Order: sequence, then C-alpha cells, then structure tokens
Amino acid sequence: MAAESKSETAYRLIRDRIDSGQYVPGFRLVLAPIANELGMSVVPVREAIRRLEAEQLVTFERNVGAQVSLIKETEYLHTMQTLALVEGAATGLAAPAVTPDQIRRAREVNRTMRDSLSAFDPQRFTELNLEFHAILFEACPNPHILDLVHRGWNRMKVLRNSSFSFVPGRAQESVDEHERILELIEQGTDPLEIELAARAHRTATLDAVLAYSEEHKHHGGEDPAAERTASAAREAVAAH
Repeated sequence: MAAESKSETAYRLIRDRIDSGQYVPGFRLVLAPIANELGMSVVPVREAIRRLEAEQLVTFERNVGAQVSLIKETEYLHTMQTLALVEGAATGLAAPAVTPDQIRRAREVNRTMRDSLSAFDPQRFTELNLEFHAILFEACPNPHILDLVHRGWNRMKVLRNSSFSFVPGRAQESVDEHERILELIEQGTDPLEIELAARAHRTATLDAVLAYSEEHKHHGGEDPAAERTASAAREAVAAH
C-alpha cells in the first residue's frame, strides 16, 4: 500500500476536525501551526486547504485568510429543499427492496431516539437520525440519486449543529413520522406515496427551524441574547 502523501495527511486532519466540530464555522486555518503540528512545511497544508475550499468547507478572504465556511440561512434552505427531493426519491425507490430485518433495525434505532428524548442530546439525536434514514435509502437502485443524497447529508454536516438544538419539540414529531414511514413500507404502499411522506418529513423540520428563526428575529432587538440565538438558528445547517 502506498504511503499517504503529506497533503492527504493534512487534508484528513483538517477535515476530521471540521466534521467533529473542533474547527467551528469561522475558525481561522493558519498554515504554520498546522504544519508544525504535523511536522511538515506549509506547502502540503496549503494544498489541503485548497482542496477543502473546492469542497466548499473552507473559504479564503483577502486580509483574513482561510477559515471554516460560514453557512447562511439561504444555504440551509436550499440544501434542505434539495435533500427533501432526492432523499424522498431514494426512499421511495428503495422501499420495495427493504427487508424485514432492515425494518427491524430501523425501528430499533427509532426506539433509541424516542428513549433519548427524556435526556435530550441534539447531536446524538441527529447521528441516530442519519442512521435511521440510511437504513431506508441505501437500498436505492439509482446510484446517481443515492450520490446526491450522500452529498446533501455531507453538506448538512458542515455546520455540525443540530436543528433540534433550536426546536427540540420537533424531535418528538420526527420519531412519530419515522414510524409512519416504516408502516407505509411494511404495508407495501405505492413508492410514490412513500416518497412524498419522506419528503414531507424532511420539509417539516425545515419549516420548524425557519419558523423559529423568524419568531426570534422579530424579538431579537429587545434581547441581545435572543438575537444571538436567532442568528445561530438562522445559520444552522443540520441533519434533522
């Protein structure tokens, strides 16, 4: 096996820290400290950052340098709308191939999600949510649609904040909707109906986050803390 290049090593370290949340949105990526940590020159680190910039995980601004990308409300809106379409299609197309064992595993994950509501951890809930949906859409026979679904979920991971942090009441509704989708698949419901149910499930979270954002945007002027929370909510891109 060929040894990993220095650029690849730097890329993997930075990417892992972005994905884990160690490098938060707006975090400045200074070449020298990263290079020193890895025991290499700044050249491969710069190459890694350019690669991350091409993936839209990093932005470069004059007089500021490289920083982890900030995600705006419009980006959240567009990503969620797109994911609703492609994940809905993938779930509908996959439904006829979903096995009883997959239904059982998805239901176990959803049960864990429901049990976690009493001691709610938004980040853990979001991880379980991806696990649940992946069981249902990975059987999609169209690799192009499946690729778009993966891209959407990866885009959602960029911010590393859960929309359930801002609208935790949505979590209970989400697990209820999960059970409804499972029932439709078990009953052999027409794939189009399953697709529409999966799409509506996704857009319901989008609507909840945007409604929360709009409400707090109007009240933020009287309460700086509320405005900061609303701003965070408006910029939250997350799995749901």
